[in-house]
Amino acid sequence: MTGSPRLFPESLWTPLKMSPFCCWGLCVAFLALLCCPGSGEEAFEVHVSPEQPMVKHGGSQVINCSTNCTKPENGGLETSLDKIVLQDSPQWKLFMIFNVSQNSSMRCFFWCSRKQGSKSLNVGLYYPPKQVLLKLQPTRVAVGSPFTIECRVPSVAPLEGLTVTLLRGSEVLHSQTFEGTALSPQEAMVTYSAEAQLEDSSHNFSCQAKMDLRTRGVKVVDSVSDSQALEVFGEGEPPEEVEGDSSRFSPSEEEKAIALLSAGSGGGSHGPALVPRLPSSAVSSLELSPSSQVRPQLLA
Repeated sequence: MTGSPRLFPESLWTPLKMSPFCCWGLCVAFLALLCCPGSGEEAFEVHVSPEQPMVKHGGSQVINCSTNCTKPENGGLETSLDKIVLQDSPQWKLFMIFNVSQNSSMRCFFWCSRKQGSKSLNVGLYYPPKQVLLKLQPTRVAVGSPFTIECRVPSVAPLEGLTVTLLRGSEVLHSQTFEGTALSPQEAMVTYSAEAQLEDSSHNFSCQAKMDLRTRGVKVVDSVSDSQALEVFGEGEPPEEVEGDSSRFSPSEEEKAIALLSAGSGGGSHGPALVPRLPSSAVSSLELSPSSQVRPQLLA
């Protein structure tokens, strides 16, 4: 038929004409095979747990390296720290690092179909609260007068997750949670001021420091200070006198001692008289006039 498209070639020996777009597509596919011969190989991933481990200074940590490659050729953990293999299987390996004394980087890796995949992680040190120091200022105070509670936690890191709580018995007086990711050890300090009440004498004061790093794979660590008591006296009641203070020798006793010494130096004719022997603190506190000053001695 005239004008209709030809569906078959005029001869079996005449090739069909190809569209230029078809030729271009074949060329692209051919180049892709040449440049990326492994494009059909299985893609795989490497995982590590925990992803951000925290290790106590000088302590140890378990590291789990795994992959989704069905038939990995090899795998391991690259680190400068001391390590041992706890368990080993084709798709996962369990390691323990120990004697950790510094922050460190490491890498889990696996080989799959002659390709290597890896996952890096950083190991950080933490310094738990080993020592908690409590101080009351003053330790004896009048009712209604202010006093201060001071709590210090030396050499602790990081401050992230550290909570310091001041207690009166089991009652929470004040609590403070710190922030900061610095890995170098530092001191955390909390102060709290209050007015003294009579019931304060019936309770001991203490301080608790708790570090919560469970999000970093670390169990909760806490430490408590020694308990201290606050002595509270009522209004008008004098503060407790210090033992050995010369002011405890009352004026009436001084006058009596002066009278005895004066009587002994009168030079009576009734024979020798012994001057009473007084405590050294009492003798040193006497201020006698020149006419009445005597030394303890045997008088004739």
